[in-house]
Amino acid sequence: MVTGDDMGQLGFFNVDDRYDALDAKGDPLAKLDQIIPWEQFRPQLEAVWATPEEERKSPAGRKPWDAIVIFKGLILGVLYNLSDEQIEYQIRDRLSFSRFCGTGIEGRVPDATTFWLYREQLTRAGAIAELFQAFDHYLASQGYRASGGQIVDASIVSVPIQRNSRRENESLKQDLIPSEWVFNPAKLAQKDLDARWTKKHGKSHYGYKNHITIDRRHKLVRSYAVTDAAVHDSQVIDQLLDSPNTSPDVWADRAYRSRAIEAMLTEKGLTSRIHRKAAANRPLTAAEEAVNRGWSQVRARVEHIFGSQTNEMGGTHIRTIGVRRAVTQIGFKNLAYNIRRLAHLEHRRTAAAA
Repeated sequence: MVTGDDMGQLGFFNVDDRYDALDAKGDPLAKLDQIIPWEQFRPQLEAVWATPEEERKSPAGRKPWDAIVIFKGLILGVLYNLSDEQIEYQIRDRLSFSRFCGTGIEGRVPDATTFWLYREQLTRAGAIAELFQAFDHYLASQGYRASGGQIVDASIVSVPIQRNSRRENESLKQDLIPSEWVFNPAKLAQKDLDARWTKKHGKSHYGYKNHITIDRRHKLVRSYAVTDAAVHDSQVIDQLLDSPNTSPDVWADRAYRSRAIEAMLTEKGLTSRIHRKAAANRPLTAAEEAVNRGWSQVRARVEHIFGSQTNEMGGTHIRTIGVRRAVTQIGFKNLAYNIRRLAHLEHRRTAAAA
C-alpha cells in the first residue's frame, strides 16, 4: 500500500514539472495567456468593480479580488460553456485553469457567487460593449484592422423555455405582465419578460438573437447587437454597419434584401453583395443564381463564427433571465470569440514569419 509519506508533498519542483508537461502538450490556455494583453482590460473593469476606500466598511476586511483574475474566470466560463459553479470547480480542479487565472495550486479561488456578483455589476453598468470596443481598438493597433468588406448575419441564442399558458403569452405579446405574476414576486423573478419565440426552418426557438458583422479578411466580429428572437434580421443591419472597413462591400443572405436596405447601403457609400431573391412569377436567372453562389462562398465565413461558438465554445444557449443579462452574456461570447481568434491569427503570423 502506498502511504502519504511514500507519495510525498507536492513541492515547487513538482509543480514546475507539471507545468512543463502541460506546455509540452501545447496547453491552449497558456498560449492564450501569453498573447492576450489582459492588462488592457483593467481600466474598464476597475471602473466598474473597484470600491472607493471611503465606501469600504472596514480597512481590515478582505480586499476585493483582482479584476483580471475575475475577468479571466468569466472568459473561461464563456469559452467552455460553464456555469458559475463549474467555473469555481474547474479552477480548483484543473491545473491549466488555475495557472491561467493566476490563482496557483494553493491560492484562493473565487467562489460561484463572487463570479455571479461581478458579472451582475458589469450588467448593471452596461460595460460589456465598452470592453468589446476596447479590444477591437487593440486589434486594429496590432495590424488587424477591419478590411476586405463586411459580412452580416444573425444567430438565435436560446434561453430556458418558459412554461406559460396561452393567456400569459398573449399578455406578454402586448407588453403586459400577467396579473397572477404581479402578485407572485417569486414566480415573476423566474420569468423572462424579454425573450420571444421565433421559427427557423420550421422549428420553434425561444430566446434572443446575436446580430453580428465581421470583416472578411480576419474573420473577427467588429460589431454586434442583441434583440429578442422575434426581431427580423434586416431590422438591425443599419446599426451593424457603422464600423469602419477598408472595403465598401457588404455580404448578407436574402433575408436582408429589400429596397430600403439597398437605398441605405447606397447612402452610406457601401456596395451591396446581398443575395438576390426571386419574386412572384419571376424566378432567378441562371446568371443571378451564379452570382449568389459566388457570394455564398464569401458569406460562409460568418457561419464559421457561429459554428465556433456552437461547437468549440459549448453552444449558444445561455442560462440568464432578461435582456440586460442576455446582452452581457452574448457580448461576452463575441468578445471571447475574438480573443481566441486573435490567438489563432498571431500563431499563423508567427508561423508565416518563421
